[in-house]
Amino acid sequence: MQIPRTMRAIEITEPGEPEVLVIGTRAVPPLGAGDLLIRVAAAGVNRADVMQRRGSYPPPPGASDVVGLEVSGTVAAVGEAVSGWRVDDAVCALLAGGGYAEYCAVPAPLCLPVPGGIDVVDAAALPEVVLTVWTNVFERGRLTAGETLLVHGGSSGIGTMAIQLARAFGSRVFVTAGSAEKCAACEALGADRAVNYRETDFVEAVREAARDGGVDVILDMVGRDYLQRNLDLLNVDGRLVIIALMSGATAEVNLATLMRRRLLVTGSTLRARTVEQKAAVVDAVRKRVWPLFETGRVRPVIHQRLRLAQAAEAHRVMEASTHIGKLLLVT
Repeated sequence: MQIPRTMRAIEITEPGEPEVLVIGTRAVPPLGAGDLLIRVAAAGVNRADVMQRRGSYPPPPGASDVVGLEVSGTVAAVGEAVSGWRVDDAVCALLAGGGYAEYCAVPAPLCLPVPGGIDVVDAAALPEVVLTVWTNVFERGRLTAGETLLVHGGSSGIGTMAIQLARAFGSRVFVTAGSAEKCAACEALGADRAVNYRETDFVEAVREAARDGGVDVILDMVGRDYLQRNLDLLNVDGRLVIIALMSGATAEVNLATLMRRRLLVTGSTLRARTVEQKAAVVDAVRKRVWPLFETGRVRPVIHQRLRLAQAAEAHRVMEASTHIGKLLLVT
């Protein structure tokens, strides 16, 4: 198929509400020697996209200003320095930006084959979520078989993937979620206990459910409001991994809690890492996680598939937090 000179892409007219997302026309991005040009089938929607639309999370230097951190599709062209990929291969990829478009150019080390048994559209739900869970829960959080994990936002794209991966690698999983429906969905995915944080104190509920009264690792997207309670819930040598700051970035903490139980507080972002740093995570995921998709043991949870032109509606759903799993924009 011939590659056009221009493509449809979602543009942000100005920072603001979802209606600032409009369809525009852009040049198809140039193909670098180390890149794949992907004909996009679908793009995953992430909360970082909402933050970028509002003006609070600009793309890193050199990245496309088009929103979108993960895509799936087929290879349209292969850079001259790239081996192992051919035109028309099914692919999904992690981006620093540019996903809400019909084409995107991506460094080849950040691309993964679509796992067998996964639809090419649904594969757009994988890169950002799987890499985020892997690098934070298993690399920074060092979760191992037999340990316990607490995930805040268990019904989110990240949460639904964290539940499945933690269970697949032999850990018990507790989650928080904001409704009975979401809690039921999390438990159906394998969570040992899902706590409706709107009705129940998650600290007491998880202590009651955990055999030893606490958890070993917490994956947190809330930030300030949960910090001290998270620390209170960790076992000795526990690890708190913070990946978002939905309630704020500054908080007071009782340092004696950290010292007495030898706790580790860490956090990370994925988007701002170098290509080489991201590629190392991609390689680990390909080896350790991709086989779980191939066997059907782990699956993406898709809440809704919308058309690319419905990006504003997808953001409204994301901000309303009514979804369970991932939102996708299909080109």
